[in-house]
Amino acid sequence: MDLIYRVAGGSIAAFIITVLLLKFLPGEKSLLGHDRGRLYAQGSAVNIGKPTGVGFYFTMTFALASAFACYFSPSLMFFLLAIVASMMTGFLDDRSAKAWNEYIKGFLDFIMSLTGALMCVMFYGSDLVIGLTGTTLHLNPAVFYVLAVILFVVSINATNATDGIDGLSGTLSILSIATLFVISVINTGFAGYSRNGLIGGLIMISVLLAYLIFNFNPSKMLMGDAGSRALGFFIAYYAIYLRIPFAYLIVGLPFLCDGGISIFKITVGRLTKKKIIPFKNITTPLHDELRKNRGFNVKKVWAVLVVCALAIDIIYVGITLILHNAR
Repeated sequence: MDLIYRVAGGSIAAFIITVLLLKFLPGEKSLLGHDRGRLYAQGSAVNIGKPTGVGFYFTMTFALASAFACYFSPSLMFFLLAIVASMMTGFLDDRSAKAWNEYIKGFLDFIMSLTGALMCVMFYGSDLVIGLTGTTLHLNPAVFYVLAVILFVVSINATNATDGIDGLSGTLSILSIATLFVISVINTGFAGYSRNGLIGGLIMISVLLAYLIFNFNPSKMLMGDAGSRALGFFIAYYAIYLRIPFAYLIVGLPFLCDGGISIFKITVGRLTKKKIIPFKNITTPLHDELRKNRGFNVKKVWAVLVVCALAIDIIYVGITLILHNAR
């Protein structure tokens, strides 16, 4: 009963507070930046001038609500601080007069990934569960650490690159968080980290639902790098906390297909000095391909990508249930 009160109370309070903050945007002129448009991004001109960086509000609300709703523990406090720090690396860029250099942002993402992975190994060890089969594995801590760093880097950047269509990144994040939790419960039952993870997962979903009220097309505001980087960090941490980090390869597939291929394309192109450019004939991120070359409007792009993500998640959960019952 205590868990029900904490989950319900924390989630409802976080939703209401986030709605009020985004409705009135306290300190907007002195606190927030305004969208400058994105170079080469299809249709980005329509967002110029909109308040950006509102991820500051919902990330801070999430952190405070989680701190009050969850039992105190050093690991929780460290991770809440890390999520806020990840948010700040994007927030300061959002409100700057000139966009930060990509190498600076990449460096900050890497530092946050190193920090997040280190805390995961320190607090949670290097055991993991294969989501589909429920098989428990123990990895060498050094190997686990390297893989965790990669997961954080990929998740942060893929989530950020996906944030180019109204409502898309927030919706995909909700689906990913919910699916990770369901897979964890199927494999380990509603106990331990799955039980504790329910609170943080639902509070994050609550603040995202509040944000989506203002971000569905036509959007009134944008989460900015403040929101997308915090979300990417949280999703990576959540997968590791629930002991199913490899599940990201499936639940994160929409992020990887939409924003991830853009990062891959740019990275390979720069490393080879543009001698090799993967997906050369596809405009990336994928949502730009759908808008620019396929003629989809914003709502249709959102619907197509979200339906695909939902289908992937349902199939993943279904196969996991079948394999779990067969054991």
